[in-house]
Amino acid sequence: MRIGIIAGEASGDILAAGLMRALLEQYPDAQFEGIAGPLMIEAGCKALYPAEKLSVMGLVEVLAHYRDLSAIRKELIGHFLKNPPDVFIGIDAPDFNLVVESTLKGAGIGTIHYVSPSVWAWRQYRLGKISRAVDLILTLFPFEARFYENHNISVKYVGHTLADEIDLNIDINDAREKINLKVDSEQSVIAVLPGSRMSEVTRLAKPFIETLLVSLKQQPDLLFAIPFVNDKTHQFFEQELNLQTVKDPISRSKFILFDGHSRDVMAASNAVLLASGTAALEALLLKKPMIVAYKLAPVTYWIAKRLLQVPYYSLPNLLAGECLVEEITQNDVCSDVLSPKLLNLLSDELWRDKLEVFDDIHILLRQNADQTAALAVIDYLKEHGTLS
Repeated sequence: MRIGIIAGEASGDILAAGLMRALLEQYPDAQFEGIAGPLMIEAGCKALYPAEKLSVMGLVEVLAHYRDLSAIRKELIGHFLKNPPDVFIGIDAPDFNLVVESTLKGAGIGTIHYVSPSVWAWRQYRLGKISRAVDLILTLFPFEARFYENHNISVKYVGHTLADEIDLNIDINDAREKINLKVDSEQSVIAVLPGSRMSEVTRLAKPFIETLLVSLKQQPDLLFAIPFVNDKTHQFFEQELNLQTVKDPISRSKFILFDGHSRDVMAASNAVLLASGTAALEALLLKKPMIVAYKLAPVTYWIAKRLLQVPYYSLPNLLAGECLVEEITQNDVCSDVLSPKLLNLLSDELWRDKLEVFDDIHILLRQNADQTAALAVIDYLKEHGTLS
């Protein structure tokens, strides 16, 4: 079995690697090649390009990298047409992958797209393009599968790997011990995740730090735990933090920076302030009160706001079908708005009911995703005569 596979960003790398391992359990000789992250490479994927090449966020931001992305895509399409895989699987990165999938499907190569593009939220005109490009969609969330079924597009709901990995009940003291976070039992820890992309961190670092410093004046025993996905984002945030606390070493001592361990840091916290994205889903599964912030380039935000067709943008609210967590955007991402809301997370009794909804969502998303997705790929290959 030869599989072409392309994933962008850390979340796509996790999903792709899990799928690969599940396929290899049943077909140990399966071969994978494409755009791969470190987990995919570790699982045995031949990387023609690293996944970080696709880690670009926003409409305007993508334009700046268009020439490079277009050249990479052209080369990959040529490679797969010359060396046809049994199936091509695009993991997320729809603006990149759908073009690859459309061309390969037109050449008779089977195509599967894992992680639904957000057509249910905006740009629904892409449905026709998806239908022409993809033989099968694998969705992470049940509302996405219902949407595709209503539009007669072949779909399989597989659930989310994070829901499988994260225990239904997390012990906060065990989590603190795991990351060696020494905290008094009465002391509150706020996890802060300013984003996995450099573009996010550059926009959110300053207002997040200002928010935390203002909150610290109101509640001096707070502790802030901040994990980073790489050295670049860590260094940028730390430079901004040092700049804002240069004359206040006591406040600076309240910030503990981590390389990685984002899930453990969130598990060890009482509340979370984070950039919108997969981290919000992780915070939901860890049953943490949270505030979700979103800040884009002004032109990107202006365009997105006019195209958005759903009332929410964060995954907790989309999955719940109601506003469970506060979503703060653009100019409202500032200390005046964020600080009082953040402090309220630590005392808001309404979170008890909200966390029960989080429990229900967690159970719904537990579908043994890696194996379910692998079985869907195998069934597809059997139906199309590639496997017996």
